[in-house]
Formats: sequence, C-alpha cells, structure tokens
Amino acid sequence: MSVDDNPAARGAAMAREKLAQAKADAAKRGQLPRREPRRKAAGPRREAGDPQLFGRAIMDLLADRGWEQSAAVGGVFGRWADIVGSDLAAHTKPETFEDGEVLVLADSTAWATQVRLLARTLVRRLNEELGDGTVTKVKVRGPQNAPRPTGGLRVTGSRGPGDTYG
Repeated sequence: MSVDDNPAARGAAMAREKLAQAKADAAKRGQLPRREPRRKAAGPRREAGDPQLFGRAIMDLLADRGWEQSAAVGGVFGRWADIVGSDLAAHTKPETFEDGEVLVLADSTAWATQVRLLARTLVRRLNEELGDGTVTKVKVRGPQNAPRPTGGLRVTGSRGPGDTYG
C-alpha cells in the first residue's frame, strides 16, 4: 500500500510539507520560531504613584514595618474558636504571644488542666497556622482569685462552734 492509496498518510505528508514551507518562509523574513517558551507578562507595570490593590498595599505595609508575625498571631487569636474548637474556646482565651510562648487563660482550674494536657497538640495546631517553629510552648493560667485573708474565718454574731451543735 503506497502513500497515494492511504488518505491518512497522504494528509500527514502534506502537513509536513506545509510546515517545512512555513519554516522556510519565516527564515527568509528573519522570524525563526523560538526554541524556549515565551514568558508571559506579569501584567501592566505600575508606577510608584499608581494606585495599588488594597490587599497588596496591606501586605507591603506589614512587610515594611515588620508586623507580619504580629498580624498572623492576631489572626490566630481572632479565630481561636475555629482553631481549638468551640468547647475549648468557650472556656479559654489566648492572652499573649512572646518569644514563642502563648499564654492561655482558662476560666476554671479544670479547663486549665485540660489545656495543659492538650498543650502538645495545641502547639502543633498553632504552628500549622503560623509556620513551623513559631510556637514552642503553651503556658496556662487558671482563674485568678483575690488572696485569702489570713487568720480564722469568722461570721459576725456567731458564738463559735457552740452555735452549730448546741
């Protein structure tokens, strides 16, 4: 079976011939096709005084002032319930972040103990949000009561232990 008998082979041969002709014509004009792919333009260039997108301007401001980590920590504190769950968030609140330590306030000693037990998981979860190694430790503080008065407890008008039993 020859090329003349097979229509598919005849079409492929014709396509190769036309491609060779197009390349020859381009070479004559000095417009050879590129070997590497063309780079796409990043968009229109902006002058320094041109308006910017709001999000980009905020990101640039945070980077210029060195506030990126503080903003990220603030975002985590603002989304505390999403990060730790609604049950834990109802009884705890992140207070501060300094030197890799997050201070968490709990509304009861039982919840403070629960956070201490979950501290390792909480560090891992916070590092997922803020970047690996940002949080190294979770400190927990339970409820802060006023100091107890010194001395025995007295009720005004009582006669001591005798008023209970007799």
